[in-house]
Amino acid sequence: MRIGVDVSQHQLPWAEIRDRVTFAEDAGFDGVWVFDHFTPLYGDRRGPCLEGWTLLAALAACTQRVRLGALVTGVTYRHPSLLAAEAVTVDHVSDGRLELGIGAAWFAQEHQELGFDFPPTGERIDRLEEALQVAKALFTSDGAHFEGRHYNLRGASYNPKPVQRPHPPIWVGANGERRMLPLAARHADVWHGNGSLADLVRRSALVDRVAEEAGRDPAAITRATNLSISEGWDEVRRRADELREAGFSYLVTSWPADRNRMDQFAATILPELVAG
Repeated sequence: MRIGVDVSQHQLPWAEIRDRVTFAEDAGFDGVWVFDHFTPLYGDRRGPCLEGWTLLAALAACTQRVRLGALVTGVTYRHPSLLAAEAVTVDHVSDGRLELGIGAAWFAQEHQELGFDFPPTGERIDRLEEALQVAKALFTSDGAHFEGRHYNLRGASYNPKPVQRPHPPIWVGANGERRMLPLAARHADVWHGNGSLADLVRRSALVDRVAEEAGRDPAAITRATNLSISEGWDEVRRRADELREAGFSYLVTSWPADRNRMDQFAATILPELVAG
């Protein structure tokens, strides 16, 4: 079992974010995650919220082992050619420790406040599928051509290519069963979902089915979800065991309000889950 931690960078100064990431690396977490928002999701909306991708580059330069990613990047915030260039940069600064998370975006208020376009859901999903194709083309080829409804490449190259070949692992955050899960089944190296155990099991079966129809081995798609550490430790263990039995091999914890809670998890539960 791989365990990551979302360090929840909103409302935090750089020094605190760096300290949390250093702690996570020393404690044995597999990955550290930030989010892709420009204003805090909770608390004072005018509070600090460092930008995710420049933050990943900084964290890559001050860590040695832990893997790094944004869970997940909103497709509406950047042209996929720009995102591909940012991803390659972080992959090189980290010496191949990037996990590339991406999704269709959801926070309408933030888009409206900052002037980002926020198309209807269907168009955002269309953009996500095209963006994945654009990024993969730039990661793996020179002189790439792509003709889409929303994005185009005309003899495009971006170098250097990623350290990780053919590209960093692509995470797709998806829960929608009509379009988003099939998209993940076609494109993702890792599917990250949320919901009850029954929902996750049903959605995982859908990913299996669509992957097979697309000629992919379903076993090649890692299943990931979140693990709350707010409950009693026996409940945390039980939930992790249920998710492992359901085929989920990557769990993301959120940094709790009580630092002692994180210290306890790292000292007792984390080693058990990693060894299990």
